[in-house]
Amino acid sequence: ELIMPDPNKTIAEGGILPWSHNASGFYGIMLRSLADHYDVSIDIPVHKIDPAIIKKIMYGDEKPIKLQLHYFSNGISNYHNMWFHGIIPHLLKRYSETDSQMIREEIETYMLTKPCQACKGARLKQEALIVKIGAKNIAEISELPIDHALEFISKLDLNKRERAIADKVLYEISNRLEFLSKVGLDYLTLDRAAMTLAGGESQRIRLASQIGSALVGILYVLDEPTIGLHPADNKRLIETLKHLRDIGNTVIVVEHDEETMRQADYLVDIGPGAGEAGGHIVAAGTPEEVMKNEKSITAPYLSGKKSIAIPNRRPIAKGHPYLIVHNARENNLKDISVTFPLQRFVLVTGVSGSGKSTLITEVLCKGVQRKLGSFIQAGAHDSITGTEYIDKIVEIDQSPIGRTPRSNPATYTKCFDIIRTLFAATPAARSRGYKPGRFSFNVNGGRCENCQGDGQIKIEMNFLPDVYITCDVCKGTRYNHETLEVLWKGKNISQVLNMTVSEAIEFFENIPSLIDKLITLDHVGLGYIHLGQSAPTLSGGEAQRIKLSAELARPATGQTLYVLDEPTTGLHFADVEKLLAVLQQLVDRGNTVVVIEHNLDVIKSADWIIDLGPGGGEKGGQVVAKGTPEEITAVEESLTGQVLEPVLFKRKV
Repeated sequence: ELIMPDPNKTIAEGGILPWSHNASGFYGIMLRSLADHYDVSIDIPVHKIDPAIIKKIMYGDEKPIKLQLHYFSNGISNYHNMWFHGIIPHLLKRYSETDSQMIREEIETYMLTKPCQACKGARLKQEALIVKIGAKNIAEISELPIDHALEFISKLDLNKRERAIADKVLYEISNRLEFLSKVGLDYLTLDRAAMTLAGGESQRIRLASQIGSALVGILYVLDEPTIGLHPADNKRLIETLKHLRDIGNTVIVVEHDEETMRQADYLVDIGPGAGEAGGHIVAAGTPEEVMKNEKSITAPYLSGKKSIAIPNRRPIAKGHPYLIVHNARENNLKDISVTFPLQRFVLVTGVSGSGKSTLITEVLCKGVQRKLGSFIQAGAHDSITGTEYIDKIVEIDQSPIGRTPRSNPATYTKCFDIIRTLFAATPAARSRGYKPGRFSFNVNGGRCENCQGDGQIKIEMNFLPDVYITCDVCKGTRYNHETLEVLWKGKNISQVLNMTVSEAIEFFENIPSLIDKLITLDHVGLGYIHLGQSAPTLSGGEAQRIKLSAELARPATGQTLYVLDEPTTGLHFADVEKLLAVLQQLVDRGNTVVVIEHNLDVIKSADWIIDLGPGGGEKGGQVVAKGTPEEITAVEESLTGQVLEPVLFKRKV
């Protein structure tokens, strides 16, 4: 189904997806030879070809087929014999033998992960599964959510001898499970794969292992532990951190969450701005002392002197267009139908594990992509209606903007293309015959060949981590001497890449095509980043905002569905205010913005809220409340409504 997702396509039109991108190349020649061998036309829909022949094309014949491939090279007719074993065996062979991560990821798009038929997903032999405690084997206990596991451990019926053997072990297990439950992770199953955990979930699990050790005199450093945590769960996390403090430890937390700041014993505010404008201790002391500091940007938000204003709600009149997901049942979703008003700012919230990411990422996004022509597999649901009102979907996540240090904000937003063209148009470049490619550090010509445009040299240290030193030829500029001699307004290409976005806005003020892209970066709060800053040094939140600015710079269609997952991660109050202005701007253009978020300032600013829950894991997967923020506060079952009510009330007063 993944290899031939559209049976109405012919082989010539790309009906066999893995080999469709190279119709005139090797795989195209292979397919035509196969069609000749089985005497079928490449110009009829795949579903009209004999299923027995399709099976042989997919899995191969009983014996390998010897194909004669006919192709032209430099105008000369050539013939080449090759054994064909089947498309799927070919893909599996390439997957197992290749060293290219990119090829492996491409082939994985034609694969599904399913439970092993022998052990049914238990991972162990039958001999190990025979051993049981409390009528459950180790695999069955591992499948339990943390709250169920805690109940199971507490209700174990052991005799005196068994209790003497297991008492200390059960005590340690119970302690760890209780802590995981306290920090809002009771919905996770014990066998949940680590790679599927969010950053905040991983951090809280590591914290659980420390709590269990009961050590004292330890310095704990946490970086934004409230990521992915619903405000209703914050209190439990804060109590845990206070417990660590009370037993004799020091806890340092990097955090933007308002409640965590208020509960701190000592607050350090760094600024006053970001990037080169930051790096100073603006205020330090108790939260009350920091609130009185007039130099602090954080203080007015904590004291209530400044707040993010509630925007005017966009009403949803009768007959308004909707995007509707019908009967979603992937993972823990309870066969729910969810309505998303289009051309509005829609917010999806709920406690951790309530099913937000499953509903939006796995069902809505992939389902809409499939309706718009993609062959991606969506999470289980019946149908999605209303896609006729949108022409494209844009997911803006926190994945890096590039895999290597060569990727940077300038290349991602296409600013670098314009900058290189400007340098190529200078009299110095034209007299030397330099084209825009000369000013790229990715290709031969203008870059420093000693470091191949990296600006650094990697020294492998065998059993120690690699060490990077500044290139001694280009001194970190990435370019050779001849390229750096070309100046635009007195600056060479390396100096331009070292500029911050704010500096570049002033420098390129008379270049409209460039200034628009730079201003959008500044509007999303990234005026401090450098144009040539390497992708690995950018945080997830910064990467997400760069992607957002790139989308804003594109021509508006007015029918785009934008989806963001926790865009406020790592953002200060002032940055959240800027982000909201950008999102509202997208909606004002007629687009639809769907955001998964726990930040109360973002929640209160939405036109429409979908609150999932009521709990996490098996206890979640239902729509607890839907409507405007004011309507959500009236729903007693909604934990979001409970924490949102004082925020809305406070702001109205």
